[in-house]
Amino acid sequence: MRYLVFVTILWAFSFSLIGEYLAGRVDSYFAVLTRILLAGALFLPLLRLRGLAPGLIGGILLTGALQFGITYVCLYLSFEYLSVPEVLLFTITTPLYVALIDEGLKGRFTLGPLLSTALAVVGAGIIRYDNISDQFLLGFLILQLANAAFAAGQVGYAHLVRRYQVQGPLYRSFGLFFVGALCVVLPAFLLLGNPERLPQTALQWGVLGWLGLAASGLGFYLWNKGATLVDGGTLGIMNNALIPAGLIVNLLIWNRDADLLRLSLGGGVILLSLWLNRCWSARMAPRAA
Repeated sequence: MRYLVFVTILWAFSFSLIGEYLAGRVDSYFAVLTRILLAGALFLPLLRLRGLAPGLIGGILLTGALQFGITYVCLYLSFEYLSVPEVLLFTITTPLYVALIDEGLKGRFTLGPLLSTALAVVGAGIIRYDNISDQFLLGFLILQLANAAFAAGQVGYAHLVRRYQVQGPLYRSFGLFFVGALCVVLPAFLLLGNPERLPQTALQWGVLGWLGLAASGLGFYLWNKGATLVDGGTLGIMNNALIPAGLIVNLLIWNRDADLLRLSLGGGVILLSLWLNRCWSARMAPRAA
């Protein structure tokens, strides 16, 4: 749990830093690519493939492609259409995907998470009910793809470590995580990136450096290590702990003029969706047992 708490604090500033200094200014694909390269530089020298099962190697590559590659490409793109508080609130559906994917990997399926996710969409509509444009809907859908990919990556990594009973420090294989992410983001940058929108100031480079080394390198490793030490319910709860922390940072430092009433009403509906999902899960647990 302590790993997840530490990373929550570490990541609380990331959303605001991206939204305030990079989104709309620096090419999204280049920003994600830079983060991957910096994070990979920390772990690739520690990589030891000897003794790793082929399935474990392929699985870590896949979780990196999902949890870092696809997630962060979509996350950066969503900032083109949504404000920082909206991005933070709309990531609240991640625990629903965590529950759905975790049950799927265990060979079960329940309707609760899907209904809860639909209610969360209603909450998102309340926040922007007077300005629901095509761009807003696109941003919301892009972010839901990011949420689903992030959930699949962290749940998948935890299942891999338990299934293959990984011995020794996890950092000896974690470099594969960033290689998997690179396999997604490098082609995306080469095909879709805009070389004219590279960082122009020392501040932008500094933000990218911090996001790459601290938030991505240290953050992803400790978060995934923490995910292997807790159950799926705790992991889902910790996914949502980031939201109030990130909102507090953004509203107090950067976005004091946000419509707090509307954010609160919409966020309340989204929280209701999570409560209903937890009630459904508690009700189904005895039947599963």
